[in-house]
Amino acid sequence: MAEKRRNLGRGLSALLGEDPSPAQAAGARQIAVTKLHPGRYQPRRTMAQDELQDLAQSIRELGVLQPILVREHPEKPGNYEIIAGERRWRAAQLAQLHEVPVLVKVLSNKETLEVALVENLQREDLSPLEEAIGLQRLMDEFGHTQEALAKAVGKSRSHVANMLRLLGLPDAVKAMVDTGALSAGHARALLSAASPETLARQVVEQGLSVRQTEQLVQRAQTSAKSGGARRGPKEKDADTRALETDLADLLGLRVAISAKGGEGSVTLYYKSLDQLDGLLQRLSGQAAGE
Repeated sequence: MAEKRRNLGRGLSALLGEDPSPAQAAGARQIAVTKLHPGRYQPRRTMAQDELQDLAQSIRELGVLQPILVREHPEKPGNYEIIAGERRWRAAQLAQLHEVPVLVKVLSNKETLEVALVENLQREDLSPLEEAIGLQRLMDEFGHTQEALAKAVGKSRSHVANMLRLLGLPDAVKAMVDTGALSAGHARALLSAASPETLARQVVEQGLSVRQTEQLVQRAQTSAKSGGARRGPKEKDADTRALETDLADLLGLRVAISAKGGEGSVTLYYKSLDQLDGLLQRLSGQAAGE
């Protein structure tokens, strides 16, 4: 964990109040919970109520053991914006605490987002989509590359790339990932599917594993390819069909016309030699009559 925190550049452990030195401990102070506000760069979108209740019970018994990291609120003088520790703040309110320990830091918007994202990533508190959205924000709003992000959060570049790819899934599939019905592994397996939403519902209904999901996608792709190979020729236009009908009525045989580029062929189908002989006699009679 300590190795990962050095990747942020500012020393995240010190920012979060985890340095046991007396100087760091003296930096914490008590602030009313009403003066704290959720951070605009909080990557977490949902917080499980049962987990908050468990944390609240722990806070009732032991108090808030780790200070909440904040900065002065840029729009509300005398108030503070939470950078890391929103769950502790919410749980403290459930525990009916009036004040909580905080560490006030001077951080830019970029540093605030970095700390909020990295702190949650290192604690494995984010859902796959929350992680992907946070990483995308770092790229869009602050110009980070995938390689820089990988170093900042202590992950591989392929991990960052795979997480970002999840944002390309249909909203219905992303909702399944958000609720936990699908894991990040399931979602990645569905990325190459032609109809990811349809297959995702099948995965959830059948409780398929990630490996089974990969096999399902492969079967769907193979079926689509073979179906295309079996697909018949392009449907004929109305004029061609009308000519086939007129010729069939005139000749007494089934007729098929195929045309391409101004040229084509006429195919006659007969069931017996007598039927073909009859056609020849009719054609001979018409020629003699001329």
